[in-house]
Amino acid sequence: MSLEPGWYVDPADKETRRWWDGEGWIGAPIPVDVTPPEGPPPPEPEPAPAAATPAAGQQAAGPGGRPDATPTSGTPGGPGGPSPWPGQPGQGGPWPGQPGQVNPWPGQPGQAGPGMQGPPPGWPYPHWPGAQPIPRPHGLPLASYGARLVARLIDFGVVFLLNAVVNGWFVWRYIEAVSPYLRESVRRALNGDTSTEGLPQIDDQAGGLQIAILVIATALWYAYEVPSMAARGQTFGKRLMGIRALPVEADQPLGFGRATRRWSTLGLPTLLWYCCGLGLVLQLIDAVSPLFDHPLRQALHDKRAQTVVVQLPRKRDPRTTPPESADTPGDTP
Repeated sequence: MSLEPGWYVDPADKETRRWWDGEGWIGAPIPVDVTPPEGPPPPEPEPAPAAATPAAGQQAAGPGGRPDATPTSGTPGGPGGPSPWPGQPGQGGPWPGQPGQVNPWPGQPGQAGPGMQGPPPGWPYPHWPGAQPIPRPHGLPLASYGARLVARLIDFGVVFLLNAVVNGWFVWRYIEAVSPYLRESVRRALNGDTSTEGLPQIDDQAGGLQIAILVIATALWYAYEVPSMAARGQTFGKRLMGIRALPVEADQPLGFGRATRRWSTLGLPTLLWYCCGLGLVLQLIDAVSPLFDHPLRQALHDKRAQTVVVQLPRKRDPRTTPPESADTPGDTP
């Protein structure tokens, strides 16, 4: 799977971060603890070619006693001599990456230094050995599956309490409608009686009550999650766990439309619980999907809304953190 373009920790130097364009590393590295800029780094200016210096004893005196700047035969840049510029006819040395040449690309065997940012035009990008670097969307680490699971369980607890208040009467009426049938079925099963004759009939209102309960539960979940996710990318559970949902392309609020798409993949199957628990099966598949997605650990609802869940940095407590000194090195004469 190709890694999406973005800022990632450099496998060759864990203290720096570089821009991956989907095929290779470009641009100069930045410290790993610095927040990277939006988008790729600006192109670096090409260094001006240094003028070739004639060897000692090869400078001829010109008019006025000054050295003659005309290259002589056999000298670099002169007639018959090797060209001092890479890629011109008569080049004395190979391109970086050719057989026998010390490889200056960072992270490759024979690395000579960080000056070379990539291979010459026409040469393939090198492949990094080992595992791909862990992505850091918008400079933040991905949230762990455990933190996401705990946050979701907290949100389910809040939605359950809301249903106990709003949906409680409908649930009680449904239990009253089906309890005679269930009690008699359980009694016969305990006595080993498998006959179905004479079982009490389920109240005709039970089917309508079940649908009403599921619709109200879905509406309460929607009203609890979507507005807070649209504005802050966090529910109550996510705030407690210090995680947040962000769009893949930018560090900004999700917006109402994206938050609705994200919730609907997980929340709307609640209406299908009526169909032999089909909705619950779909929700369980969505819930475990981040365990099998790489490298961004996206659930199915994340993929539909193009979001990613990140771990926010912990805020320092000013009561326990010592104040930083205002003096910086070099201020004292």
